[in-house]
Amino acid sequence: MVLIDSRPARDVAEPLAAGVATPERPARILAARVPLLFLLADTGGGHRSAARAVSEALEEAYPGRFDPVLCDPLAGPGSSRLLRWVTGLYGPLTRLAPWAWGAVYHACDSRRVMRLLQRTLLALADRPVADAMAAHEPAAIVSFHPLTGGAALRGRRRQSRDVPVLTVVTDLVTSHAAWRLGAAADRMAVPSAAVRRSCRPDGLAANRCVETGLPVTSGFWSGPLPDGARAALRRSLGVHERRFLAVLTGGGEGSGGIARRAAAIVRSSDDIDVVAICGRNLRLQRRLARRAGPAGGRLKVLGFVDNMSDWLRCADVVVAKAGPATIAEAACCGAPLLLTSHLPGQEKGNARLVAMAGAGRPAPRRRQMLRQLGELRRNPAALDAMRAASAGLGRPGAAAGVAALLAGLTEAKAGRHG
Repeated sequence: MVLIDSRPARDVAEPLAAGVATPERPARILAARVPLLFLLADTGGGHRSAARAVSEALEEAYPGRFDPVLCDPLAGPGSSRLLRWVTGLYGPLTRLAPWAWGAVYHACDSRRVMRLLQRTLLALADRPVADAMAAHEPAAIVSFHPLTGGAALRGRRRQSRDVPVLTVVTDLVTSHAAWRLGAAADRMAVPSAAVRRSCRPDGLAANRCVETGLPVTSGFWSGPLPDGARAALRRSLGVHERRFLAVLTGGGEGSGGIARRAAAIVRSSDDIDVVAICGRNLRLQRRLARRAGPAGGRLKVLGFVDNMSDWLRCADVVVAKAGPATIAEAACCGAPLLLTSHLPGQEKGNARLVAMAGAGRPAPRRRQMLRQLGELRRNPAALDAMRAASAGLGRPGAAAGVAALLAGLTEAKAGRHG
């Protein structure tokens, strides 16, 4: 896989599939591979994670056939300074002032506003997409972000090329108007029936909107651990085999008040161990690391991890905000969820979905979270029931479904030109 986007030095780009060119594996070896253009942006971790998942699924199902190219037209090389500044606000805004993010989300959640933005601010994303199309001549374009779909469609139109466009929706229940404007795409892969219903009125024909689930990376494809395997996994991760373990996570941005919640659990319960996964939030990681010593080994603090599936599988309970990627990944691992918060707008319906499935419970206040943890700690039967319900909600084959859809689009294109 070719990487043409950029991230801060602390989040170094890595190959996403076996087809990446390296000094030991020069680009000429990849010449026979079919190029695909993946559009994303690092507002949260779910968009990149979904792109990585589909890339892995393509390599698994069609080894050596496809060569995905990642392009971040909002903040990557060649993007406008204005777009980089706007997208850079996402992390601080969602962490420090989620109410303000909610106001922005709802103000833009209309076809009229989104069409205006596509003609003005988001038109600045067209050049990086056009440059990537000219450089790589992709057989298909896949948009993994609500704000990149318009650039994909305009890039195809301006180059007068018959390139199929696939939109992969990464919001679990509630879809913004930015996604629904993707009705002009050849196919739309959606994670749930709720999103499928919300997208249909915007003109997308039934056979072009496919419910696949939310793509998760290969570490989650094998599903929950078999009975008896949790202790061995915990030993390998350096945590106690038998103590009740709560894993706290706030997605890629480390949001959701992790520091306060971790401190409350350690302070109030001497029979619960805590692992806090802080994502890219280095300030949060440093703040919690100062508390790890006085906790006597009951608090383990991590930054951005590449073995999230291991941590979710070994957890007794996952305490998290209601992010779509976190819910999808936890469900594939059969992990019970306590959902402490949600972003206004796109995460509004996620907690309700989890609660209705029996896979988790809402716990917006610290006192409520502590009470729920205590009840589950004392009631293994209730915990097992939540674990089974969570596994039933999981869709570990989602990435394979999107990969098959994408392969079908490229085959159809090849057939038309064959």
